[in-house]
Amino acid sequence: MNVSLRDMAVEVLSTADPHAKVALSRAHATTWRDARATGTEPPLGRKAPPDFPARPASPELLNPRDVPHRKPGTEAGRIAMLHAIAHIELNAVDLHWDLVARFPDVEFPLGFFDDWVKAADEESKHFKLLSDCLQSYGSQYGALPAHAGMWQAATDTAQDIMGRLAVVPMVLEARGLDVTPGMIKLFQQAKDTQTVAALNVIYAEEVAHVAYGSKWFHFLCGRENLDPKIAFHGLVKRYFHSKLRPPFNEEKRAEAGLAPDFYWPLTEAELQTPAALT
Repeated sequence: MNVSLRDMAVEVLSTADPHAKVALSRAHATTWRDARATGTEPPLGRKAPPDFPARPASPELLNPRDVPHRKPGTEAGRIAMLHAIAHIELNAVDLHWDLVARFPDVEFPLGFFDDWVKAADEESKHFKLLSDCLQSYGSQYGALPAHAGMWQAATDTAQDIMGRLAVVPMVLEARGLDVTPGMIKLFQQAKDTQTVAALNVIYAEEVAHVAYGSKWFHFLCGRENLDPKIAFHGLVKRYFHSKLRPPFNEEKRAEAGLAPDFYWPLTEAELQTPAALT
């Protein structure tokens, strides 16, 4: 019997070692992509994902307010920043595979799965790039404490596919488009060409991940005859525990299909949120 796509997703989610996780993620993405190219894709399946992905013994996961802050202009600060971004990318691998597996009763064209498998594959590549950057500083993922709240958005939206699309790609990943140019500038000033190159790859590819969220959110709104902007505002107010904070990268957000009237009104609202992917 063929291994289903959701079997693959659950295997990634159940793998604790970060490097094994991303290697498996990339292998399964290749399997899906090659099968789709020949029209021999495996069944989607119905295997249920775990409530929480498997995690390694390190890093220690702390409440966001307890994660130490280091000055970004120092080498220690740059290592801490790289570690934090690597932690975000590793969580994004799990978030995208969870999206593939989590909602078996919601019907989508196969293009939905193509998009999120590709996003998971790219997040896996991003984690490897950042791990290599950490090694160049004599560090590694797991050497520092990390943010414990990264999975909260998935938990909050485990029963709501539209809420998941609204909060994860369209709010949290969109925030990455806002902050990455500043991070690139910081590593340029430090003459760290390896990290600059890695962040430029991440920056370019994250636009598509936000766009996938917007595309499939609008798809569902069209199917349910909902106004996408009104639906988005309602879901973000329900599931996000903070205001959206400018400045926004309006050019890249527009490229990803997010118009200003989607996010600017939420800068004034008192929301309910998990911490943003920043």
